[in-house]
Amino acid sequence: MRDGDPMTRLLHYLELPPMWLALFAGLAWAQSAILPFGFLGWVGDVGGLLLVVFGLALASWAALRVVLARSSLIPRERPDRLVITGPYGLTRNPIYLADAAILTGLILIWDALPSLILVPVFLKLIERRFIRREEALIREAFGAEYDAYCRRVGRWL
Repeated sequence: MRDGDPMTRLLHYLELPPMWLALFAGLAWAQSAILPFGFLGWVGDVGGLLLVVFGLALASWAALRVVLARSSLIPRERPDRLVITGPYGLTRNPIYLADAAILTGLILIWDALPSLILVPVFLKLIERRFIRREEALIREAFGAEYDAYCRRVGRWL
């Protein structure tokens, strides 16, 4: 992060993927309040709950792997280590994948089916705002090792 005015530094730490997840979840909740569907019933609740639990577990597992590797979880910061084990052996972006599962789960719980369109929009926004920059930082730090990892493991699955 470049040194700059205090507002820029504050936004550097506040404008993070969880804030975007909260915004998109808020939009889905608002849609469900304004235009409820209500026909999924307990099936939506159970399926949604499973997705939320899966997302929380995946995000926790991925974050733990990064912390144990003594690297940074902040998206705009250059990582100290290339983490390729645990969930990172299955997807290069397990935390973002977990966020998408959580958002999908909340949409199902709230019977906000029209809001399912928000999931790919959320993923595209995350890709543009965070993933591309992260990939550039990681490639700069780890070069050929990161390129080999990218050939073995997909961005999402």
